[in-house]
Amino acid sequence: MKEQIQSKVDAKQRLTRDEIHYLYTEASLEDLQNLATKVRARFHNPQEATYLIMRIINYTNVCVAKCDYCAFYRLPSSSESYVLARDQIFAKIDEIIALGGDFVGFNGGFHPKLNIEWYQDLYASLRERYGDQIEFYGLTVAELMYLAKRWNKTYSQVAKALKSSGVRWITGGGAEILTNEFRERHSPLKYTADDYMQAQKDIIEAGVNTTATMVIGFDESIDERIEHLLRVRDLQDQTNGLFSFLTWTYKPEHTEWGGKEITQEEYLRHLAVCRLALDNIKHLRTSVLTQNENALKGLHFGANDFDIPLEDEVTQKAGAVINKDIKVILEQAKAQGFTPVFRPMAPSNQDARNKAS
Repeated sequence: MKEQIQSKVDAKQRLTRDEIHYLYTEASLEDLQNLATKVRARFHNPQEATYLIMRIINYTNVCVAKCDYCAFYRLPSSSESYVLARDQIFAKIDEIIALGGDFVGFNGGFHPKLNIEWYQDLYASLRERYGDQIEFYGLTVAELMYLAKRWNKTYSQVAKALKSSGVRWITGGGAEILTNEFRERHSPLKYTADDYMQAQKDIIEAGVNTTATMVIGFDESIDERIEHLLRVRDLQDQTNGLFSFLTWTYKPEHTEWGGKEITQEEYLRHLAVCRLALDNIKHLRTSVLTQNENALKGLHFGANDFDIPLEDEVTQKAGAVINKDIKVILEQAKAQGFTPVFRPMAPSNQDARNKAS
């Protein structure tokens, strides 16, 4: 099997489910690194790694999904529940701009009283205030699904409504592990994997950019991880609409389900398998948010891109520790042998970079 996989990688041929299973369970760490680095070089300069300076704005912690792996959510009746005021959101964006960043992601929950118009008004106000100075993920796919079901709209209708208000990106958040069995065990109110994939396909067809994500380290099996990857690969075959793939790791503190974190080596092995399995997705991102310095070792295991996140309450509540020293993180990337290159997201920054080059 080892020689068979090596030959297929050299010939740029697609790996099968059985071959991906072998990589997860039997391939050596050295072999995974070498194979993933070879595939990475198909798409990217081997000496460079791109990065974002960004923050997740958790605009509300109200959520009725009750996922047992989440330490962040509060039910609507909780005294700890909140919805950020517009000025609070602006202040968070202003801070990112001051630090040289140009990107934020919005991530909240299934809030039963925030309708589509609330979101449209928020995003229109961001475009009015900042224009093309920033870019943002408007929602996660899962939040868009809740909006559609709560307010009796189709996924396409919601995506188009948000697009008309200035949204260009809906992140693939809320995927976790995309098998129906996993979701029944841990998040039965968060919709099936089949439904999720249909929603993401509708978002792409509505002309909104999106990404794919995955979270590992729960109780998912290797077969469930592979099913997730193959679902993502199939969607990309159908649409070519996924800009990137990001995997982060489950943080267990203060969650109902509990458990413990996976090892750093397991994360690196998983990154390499993702790079080898997802032959049709250009950008593979490693998670500084949940793996800290270990994430930058992932640049040797197929990843080409990383975030420098300044905030994400969802993972921080569950035990993530954020290093806000941008220079230190960039030096860590350099210490791994890569030249970090800022990846602009805001159209104004992209225009300036294009003119400079």
